[in-house]
Amino acid sequence: MKDTPLPPISTDLRPHLASPSTAVIVTGAASGIGLASARAVAAVGRPVALWDINGTAAEAAATAIAEEFGVPTCVATVDLRDAAAIGPALEQARQALPAIGGLVHAAGVVDTGSLEGITADNWDAGINVHLRALALLVQAMLPDLSANPGSAVVAIASINATLGNATNPIYSAAKGGMLSLVRSLADRLAHDGVRINSLSPGMIATPMMQPTLDHLPKGQLERRVLMGRMGEPEEIGRVARFLLSDEASFITAAEIVVDGGNISSQRQ
Repeated sequence: MKDTPLPPISTDLRPHLASPSTAVIVTGAASGIGLASARAVAAVGRPVALWDINGTAAEAAATAIAEEFGVPTCVATVDLRDAAAIGPALEQARQALPAIGGLVHAAGVVDTGSLEGITADNWDAGINVHLRALALLVQAMLPDLSANPGSAVVAIASINATLGNATNPIYSAAKGGMLSLVRSLADRLAHDGVRINSLSPGMIATPMMQPTLDHLPKGQLERRVLMGRMGEPEEIGRVARFLLSDEASFITAAEIVVDGGNISSQRQ
C-alpha cells in the first residue's frame, strides 16, 4: 500500500465532466444502465471499453458510440462468473485504448424465485457477477487507476440493498454486499488517490426490468415513486458520469440513491 500524493485541489467552478479524459471500462455495457453509462462518458469525449456477456450486442453498441461521439472504443465478451476472464479483457483494453482511469460495474443478473428458488449454483452466479466481480475488477485495475490522477470507480447497486425484496433475495444480498464492499475499498483506494462510490437506482425502465413491467398491472410500480414514473437508464448514466469526473472530486465511500423518491415513499 502506498500513499499517492493527491492532485492539486481545484476551486475552478467551470464544468469538469470531461475531466479526467482517461478511458472508462463499463461492464454490462450492451444494454440498460451499462449502455447508458458508456454513452454518457463517451458524450464528453472519454474513450470507453464495453464489456458484456453478449459480445454481439456490445460490438453493435461500441460501433454506434464511436460513430455518434467520435471516441475510441473497444469490446470484450466477458462472463464475470469466470474470474479468469477479467485479466485478458483488461489487457485487451490496455492495448486498444489510452490510459484507463475509470470503471462502471453495471453487469448483473436477477433471480425471481424467492427463498424457495435459491440453489447453490444460482447463489454463486448472483454473488459472483455483482459482488465478487467488483473486488476482482478493482484489484486487477489498481495499477491503471493509481497511475492516473482523478481515477474513480462506480459500482451500480440498487435500492433493493436497503428495501429488500422477497422475490430476489440473491440480487438483494449481492447489492447490499456491494455497498459494504465499496466502503471498505474506499478506505484502501484513498491511499492511491482513487475514489469509489456506489450508485443505487430505483425502478428503471431497462431490459432486465421489462418482464416485471409486463407481468404487473400498469402503474403498480410507478405509484410507489414520489415522481410518479419509472426512471430512464440515461438518468443513471449521467450520475455515473458525474461520479467518475472531477466534478465529484471530494466524494468517496458514498451511496448515491437515484430513485425518484422511492425509498422515502409511504405511498401504497
